[in-house]
Amino acid sequence: MTEQTGSGGPAGTPALTVLCCRDAGSTDGGHTSGSAAPDGGDGADVRDILLACRGRHIHFVGRRPGKAIDPLLAGRILVIGDDADLAAVALRLLRRDLLGAVEVAYAAPAETAVTAIWSLPTGAEAVRAARRAEVDVVPLVRNDSGGVLVGAAQLSPVTGTVYVDSERVLSGSAQVVQVEPDLDKGLAVTVVRRRILGFGRRPVTTLGRAVEFGLTSQTAIISDGVQHPRAVNRWVFYKHTEPLRLVRGVY
Repeated sequence: MTEQTGSGGPAGTPALTVLCCRDAGSTDGGHTSGSAAPDGGDGADVRDILLACRGRHIHFVGRRPGKAIDPLLAGRILVIGDDADLAAVALRLLRRDLLGAVEVAYAAPAETAVTAIWSLPTGAEAVRAARRAEVDVVPLVRNDSGGVLVGAAQLSPVTGTVYVDSERVLSGSAQVVQVEPDLDKGLAVTVVRRRILGFGRRPVTTLGRAVEFGLTSQTAIISDGVQHPRAVNRWVFYKHTEPLRLVRGVY
């Protein structure tokens, strides 16, 4: 596996390793390296970002990359893809105990939950930020199934009991419960009850370090845009003890 990196940004900024979570055509266990954008197909949605990376070595690692990317996780990395791709990379950092050592920049082709929450640029501008922006620490959210959440998760419909830390925020039914990372507490949990003709309780957001769902029926979970393979009746999200070093500061 090639471990080549591109040049760094301003003095003191680590060299930038570009991970494109798309395929470039030929693969080696889900991983391939190259310096040109893929032609059409899967790479079309990130073409502008790849053009902004011209002159840099680009590692095409495929959707939702796994342990094949581990040798590339050093210094500052740029993840090109969607929120689920970013979550897959963050999970590798967690499992390799590299959260404190690697700075993560993110380039999505359009606004996502992650870019909205952390006010990140998208498209080609995200490449400039990846080279020059300062690093900040943001919460990394985990779940009790071994995964991570970097953007937003939705459980719907929800019937049962939901606790944020020791506070009960739902006992009954809700149209959807959304979970996002929160800079101050770790988690922001929003309960949206069904409203009819504009009447009914408005959404309520509660901040905390963990949220626990005890549900009376099987419920679908969508996490970072991907539906969990099976419905569940119990689920926990919680703030990890180490943050994610996200590139999102001044540049």
